Amino acid sequence: MRTERKPTRLDRVFARLDREPERPAHIGVPRMSRHRVVLFGASLAFYLAIVWAVLITSWLVRLDWQVMFFRPYQQWSEIHAFVDYYVVLGQRGPTAVMVAAWLGWRSWRQHTLRPLLALGVSLLLLNVTVGAAKYGMGRLGPHYATEIGSNEMWLGGDIFPSGHTANAVVTWGILAYLASTPRARRWLSALSAVTSLGVGLSTVYIGTHWLSDVILGWVAGLLILLALPWFEPVIARSEARILDLRDRWWPGRGRTAPAAGPVGAPVMLGSLADRPDPAPEPPHAGRSPIRPPARPAPGPYASRAERSPLTPAGSRRPPHSERHPRGSSPATR
Repeated sequence: MRTERKPTRLDRVFARLDREPERPAHIGVPRMSRHRVVLFGASLAFYLAIVWAVLITSWLVRLDWQVMFFRPYQQWSEIHAFVDYYVVLGQRGPTAVMVAAWLGWRSWRQHTLRPLLALGVSLLLLNVTVGAAKYGMGRLGPHYATEIGSNEMWLGGDIFPSGHTANAVVTWGILAYLASTPRARRWLSALSAVTSLGVGLSTVYIGTHWLSDVILGWVAGLLILLALPWFEPVIARSEARILDLRDRWWPGRGRTAPAAGPVGAPVMLGSLADRPDPAPEPPHAGRSPIRPPARPAPGPYASRAERSPLTPAGSRRPPHSERHPRGSSPATR
């Protein structure tokens, strides 16, 4: 006996991916071109220059203090409520959930795991690079500053570079990186740039970051996006390995599988013509055996008078001398 296993949601997802095992031809994978390498090198040099300017307490640190004393949240207090909600676009948890939901739908439509894997690689790089810089330099924020005019470095802080700003650049910029058409890439690049710019300025407005923290956060996120083509072979190998593990763990997904164990001996149902006739019952003493009436063969519809009777021949009623058939006049007594 065979029973059909009900497919799970994961089986349906992998079945959708199996419909087109190869990536569509119109979706290109960005390569590490010479132009991108030059941009990466220039961004890295600018990153190191900002760090050096803060370490030596240059004019950039003096600008940080001037902006802090300006107190933008008091100068433009009417937009404070809006900025409190807008800055959420740079928090890692909510933005990662929203972008992962969109890229999951893209993976479903494009029959590939590359969008989700690219998001995972970019967030991993963000945590490693930005987190190491934060805790390595240990800069304190404006609300916890100890000495006016100092760079507040090596004091156990974790704000340099700005994590909100770098996260906004990466999570919203990955949409432009994975765009399938040049027009969509241009529009998404402009949208992600405006969003990350607003998130960085929002942190300066509410006083949680120095201006130099935000500038370094923009450059840190841009470096991750520029370096992603170097990790495309890793993403491709990871996708192939995931699909290979899927084939090993679910070899018979969506197919009929035998039951866990036999419930009983199988019963073979043959045709009625192959069955032997039952043995006749012995007649009772003093009675003649009553045979069942023959059934009429299937055929065209017959009238009631032409049908063969289904009861034994003869009537079981006792004869009545005074009963006459219906429709005849009784004889004169």
